[in-house]
Amino acid sequence: MTYLRRISTRRLLALCAGVVVVGVATAAIALAATSGGPTPPPKPLPNAIHDALTAPKVAGVSARIEFTNHLLTSSNVRGSDPLLTGGTGRLWATADGQLRLELQSDSARGDSEVVVNKHRFLVYSGDNGTAYRGRLPREAGKQPHSSADKSPPSVSRIRHGLEKLAKHLNLSGAVPTDVAGRPAYSVRVSPKRHGGLLGGAQLAWDAVHGTPLEAGVYAKGSSSPVLELKVTDISFGPVSSSVFDISPAPGTKVTRVDASKGHSTHRRAPAPVTGSEAVASELSFPLRAPSSLAGMDRTGLRLIRGEKANGALVTYGRGLDGIAVVEYPASDHGESADHGSGRSGELSVPKVSIGGVSADELETALGTALHFKRHGVEYVVAGSVHRAVAEQAARGL
Repeated sequence: MTYLRRISTRRLLALCAGVVVVGVATAAIALAATSGGPTPPPKPLPNAIHDALTAPKVAGVSARIEFTNHLLTSSNVRGSDPLLTGGTGRLWATADGQLRLELQSDSARGDSEVVVNKHRFLVYSGDNGTAYRGRLPREAGKQPHSSADKSPPSVSRIRHGLEKLAKHLNLSGAVPTDVAGRPAYSVRVSPKRHGGLLGGAQLAWDAVHGTPLEAGVYAKGSSSPVLELKVTDISFGPVSSSVFDISPAPGTKVTRVDASKGHSTHRRAPAPVTGSEAVASELSFPLRAPSSLAGMDRTGLRLIRGEKANGALVTYGRGLDGIAVVEYPASDHGESADHGSGRSGELSVPKVSIGGVSADELETALGTALHFKRHGVEYVVAGSVHRAVAEQAARGL
């Protein structure tokens, strides 16, 4: 880990927003066919999940979609990049791990794209002419699965798993509904405790093919999704491989993000280093990690190994109600860049004073993140908490 020093805070946050799109879109890889139809009959949730897992697979899909992104406010986003503001577009996917999400942009430079071509990915913003590309990580030491491992779990095993989840989450039943003209089941989940600002999540899947048609994330106290990817029209069948062979437009600034580093199947990961004394001995800077922050006790401390220098991850509180702090050696680029101006499609990150230094602060419906430098050390404070809580924690460092 090099702490992404070559990427500005603004672009790093934009990349995080793009990654969110990748995560939601990947859930829609095997979407179902479209046609008019009634809602399906009522069914217990374990049975509905089992039927979805055992449903016939589809070779590929082509769909029109709506992407909702209310994570950021209009004051945080310059331009109209639909990766950051939401929009409509198309999705193509195949059963062998290829995905393309295209969102329409008002920019003359073209639409925004997210492409996953098996182990490679591309996140491209036509609004500001930037792109991130690289390889996805592979599981270290992954062993071949036996035929028994590939068998879908039984209804009883699914029921047992749901009973375990129910200790921590509120689970709705399988609610009959329809999405994009398809009979579907929908389930809503929400944390019972320590959920921070997360209100819950909702997933709807096709009742015939058992594949996702809609996925959304909700903030606490809100009935409208903060993030949502929803199919509005869809067909299925083979998708040409040429659909996934796209390149950024000429003049695009491309940043490589190699997520596959450190995931060699031939090397065993070193044992984790935890505890204040053990972690401090591996660092090139004085470790802060106070015993409490913002009224929350320290609950975890572990070393982050980097290619050039190590850092530390410190957690406070419980679950999403807590705070995470990352400490690492400061780069040689001085204080954070001025975000008062910038190109279209990038984030405008407000400034706040933390202990006499200027910090970048990004507040969203699901949490707050701050970044600042002091005495040769960089700090990132993040959590699913309100701005005031995050600032209080930052001032305690």
